[in-house]
Amino acid sequence: MLEPSSSTDEQAQIAQLQALVLSRDAEIKERERYIRLLEEALRLMRAEKYGASRERLGEAPGQRGLFNEAEAAMEVLDAVGFEPALGATPLREDKAPEKSPGRKALPAHLPRIEVRHELPALERVCGCGSLLTEIGAETSEQLDYIPAKIQVIRHVRPKYACRHCHVGVKIGPVPAQFLPRSNISARMAAHLITSKFVDGLPFYRLETVLARHGIAVPRGTQAAVAIRGHEAIVPLVNLMDERMRASGYIRIDETPLQVLKSDTHSQQHMMWVRVAGPPGQRLILFDHDPSRSSQVAARLLDGAHGYVQSDGYAAYDAAAASLQLTHVGCFAHLRRRFFEAVQALPKSEQKKNTAAHEIVRRIDALYAIERDIKHLSDEERRQARQARSAPLLDSLHTFAQSLQGETLISGKLGEALGYLEKQWPKLVRYAEDGRLAMDTNLAENAIRPFALGRKAWLFAATTKGAKASAAWYSLTQTAKANGLEPFAYLCRLFERLPHAKTVEDFEALLPFNTFDLSKQ
Repeated sequence: MLEPSSSTDEQAQIAQLQALVLSRDAEIKERERYIRLLEEALRLMRAEKYGASRERLGEAPGQRGLFNEAEAAMEVLDAVGFEPALGATPLREDKAPEKSPGRKALPAHLPRIEVRHELPALERVCGCGSLLTEIGAETSEQLDYIPAKIQVIRHVRPKYACRHCHVGVKIGPVPAQFLPRSNISARMAAHLITSKFVDGLPFYRLETVLARHGIAVPRGTQAAVAIRGHEAIVPLVNLMDERMRASGYIRIDETPLQVLKSDTHSQQHMMWVRVAGPPGQRLILFDHDPSRSSQVAARLLDGAHGYVQSDGYAAYDAAAASLQLTHVGCFAHLRRRFFEAVQALPKSEQKKNTAAHEIVRRIDALYAIERDIKHLSDEERRQARQARSAPLLDSLHTFAQSLQGETLISGKLGEALGYLEKQWPKLVRYAEDGRLAMDTNLAENAIRPFALGRKAWLFAATTKGAKASAAWYSLTQTAKANGLEPFAYLCRLFERLPHAKTVEDFEALLPFNTFDLSKQ
């Protein structure tokens, strides 16, 4: 009677041991997966700190932190608290080789001051007693610097009165000023705006620079110039916004901005950027908003038609769907994810021909086609894409799908493949229209001056200051994108802006409507 009971106990113990083994196996696999994620994160962090600055196969990556993307490696973030930032955009054009390796000639447009270095009179007499004759000269040039000239413009308005009837006093009219009742001239205002929003010089540092010239322009005064001047340029920004929404093709992106005295519970705000228009009519608009929600994206795209191009942030999907816009994806973000999968590999495998390497090469082949056809018309470019790019796109998609069943979903390559599959219908849309680009690099490049400036001045003090900053970045970056020197443009703008009354007057002052910048 005891034997069956003993046998039953042994079977139960065996079952428990088997369950324990299975449990331990599962625990070991989970730990191995976690260790692999940690190793990938460690390699990414090392590449972040020590890697090269360009995204090229066979080189360690680098240059991080300009654009804080929300969709980057959430599982790694949860596991180790590290979110890899985006790197350089792919496939930059190679620079043309310099004509000569020596020192470049100084610019011909600079004025020349000739300084002659003569021989002493006694040395200009030959041993035979004859005077030496000049037969030529050796010339060399040095680049000179004249410190900035700061002056005071004194406005004198004579008063006139009649000595006989004593009717009253007449005085010359008050000249129209960009900043009425201010002791800051149009050129000084242009200098302050250019220094902050083009050169990235914080107001406190500019205050120190001006103090070296014996001038006190407190940072509060400089901030007042930016905020009061912003009110004057609102009509220009509104006209640019109308053109933006009517363009038919908008590229959009966003980046964080800290606002100390925020109107909301959080100091973390966003600076949104939109880019539209062909070369020579380029539009770049910055907009400040406390939120990164789809409602903000919808507000910025309301009234637009045609295409909107963005990264994979879900807010753009919702905005494009609600406004019935055709949403186009970004191959630069896709390529960056596979490049990060290469970075996450052990060093010994980073130069091997892995699946991640292969996908990066296939995307580079698509970019190579774009370089070949960039000078074609829109229709010719569309036809070339259908003939040359479409087969490569199909092949890339098929290859990526074949990898999904054999790739760790939570690894960097698995994340990249999942991103590709989710974004694919939007990614291939660029081949349907010759006006479209493969990526949002134009928008990311537009953000770059703001991101570099943010490293110097760190934050905006108030919401009003953040909105003013958005307007000034819009105007100065649009001027630069259309080939204008920002300081010269602002000088002429501030001279003419007080006289602008009609829509046509303001239209004529837009950065891409060329007017004479020669008079400063």
